[in-house]
Amino acid sequence: MFITGKRDSMRKIALFLCLLPTLAYGADDDCATRTTVPAGRLNLPQVVDLGLCRNPTTTASYYALQSARFAKNAGYANYLPNVSASASASLPYRNKEWGDWSYGASLSASYLLFDFGKRLADVNQLTASWRAAGFDYDENVQNYIYGIIGAYYNLLNADADVKSAESLRTVAQTARDTAAKKFKAGSVAKADVLKADTTLASRNLDLERAKNNREIAKGALLAKLSFPATQDIEIADMPSEFGRASEIQSVEELIEMAQKSRPDLLKAAANKDAAWHRRNASFLKNLPSISASGSVAWNDTPSESFNSGSDKISGSIGIRASMPIFAGFANMYGVRQAQANYDAALEQERATADNATLDIFTAYQNYKTAQTVLTQTETLLKSATESERVTAGMYKVGRATMLDWQTAQSELVDAQKQNNAAKYDLFTKRAAVALAIGEIKVGLEGENEESTERAAQE
Repeated sequence: MFITGKRDSMRKIALFLCLLPTLAYGADDDCATRTTVPAGRLNLPQVVDLGLCRNPTTTASYYALQSARFAKNAGYANYLPNVSASASASLPYRNKEWGDWSYGASLSASYLLFDFGKRLADVNQLTASWRAAGFDYDENVQNYIYGIIGAYYNLLNADADVKSAESLRTVAQTARDTAAKKFKAGSVAKADVLKADTTLASRNLDLERAKNNREIAKGALLAKLSFPATQDIEIADMPSEFGRASEIQSVEELIEMAQKSRPDLLKAAANKDAAWHRRNASFLKNLPSISASGSVAWNDTPSESFNSGSDKISGSIGIRASMPIFAGFANMYGVRQAQANYDAALEQERATADNATLDIFTAYQNYKTAQTVLTQTETLLKSATESERVTAGMYKVGRATMLDWQTAQSELVDAQKQNNAAKYDLFTKRAAVALAIGEIKVGLEGENEESTERAAQE
């Protein structure tokens, strides 16, 4: 996801993220209402699509974006005429007698001709707020994707721990059988068998704990997908070459990418723009406005009624200028408030930029460290595996004690756990870098391509 190449513009990123729920619906029309997990092995992009289709938080954020869009569209109303119609019917009552019905109807229209740019400032402010809502939606989607990725890798890690525990139990069972045979042959003491029984019992306990952790990790992933934790889900493992040092870029390159694609940075900039236009609108509200108006009316009044001589059809046209003179200093304080809000938005943008830089630097360092840790744990695992194999052979020929073999097995247990944790921690740290620069979707696209290639080869 960090290979140098042509990057999409923020508009394309926003459109992609906004279409993610739609894409998920397109892939499976009943994904939002289904009650069971899809059958078969799911890769990471498929799990993310399923989650986005069903997640209520991102859906609520999408509707908030739609609300901001409609508010922005409503802002253009001031560029159009305001037309209203009315109709009336009345029956007078005087001196204990009812009179005749009177009828009337009118149509009026007004149009704002000039307001020194206030309506433009209002539209610009609503547009900036809409953009900010879009970036907020993008941020919620990316945070949700990151949460799915973390739960996905936790389940893979827990499953790997179960497999490791099963293999180590097999090793402990082999050690116990070997000790029992040697005890029967009289070449070792009963203590070796007891030590082997203790180790085997410990491995059985480790296996049960690993299975329990796997169930918890599975339930956490299912909960994020809005499925009951009691169901089952089968997910695909990641390729072994995933997340190597050759794909990472420099911190400066990542920061430059974040400035173009990180949602919270773009949202802070949009909020600053909205505050700037809101400040302008508050000031322009104190200036004159000029509008044109016209009306036409029809009246049908009985001859004996008051004002019966009025024309049945009447109308008027005119131009009106208005300007606020005094409103109890409300306008003055409104301008100052808008200026203060704009200054606060500027500082918030600076704070967001500082936090983003720190996030990128931290994620970058954690990812580099995770790469080194994985390499070291792979070396440790190879060494511990060979040490256990050699110690087992030496014990069988009487060149090592049961304590030596137990020690080698314990070191192998620790090495496998560390390697499993380092492998999937690297995947999570890789996703954290993607989240920090606002390009988490790129990693999903790359992983999807790798999954497709592996499926084609198989």
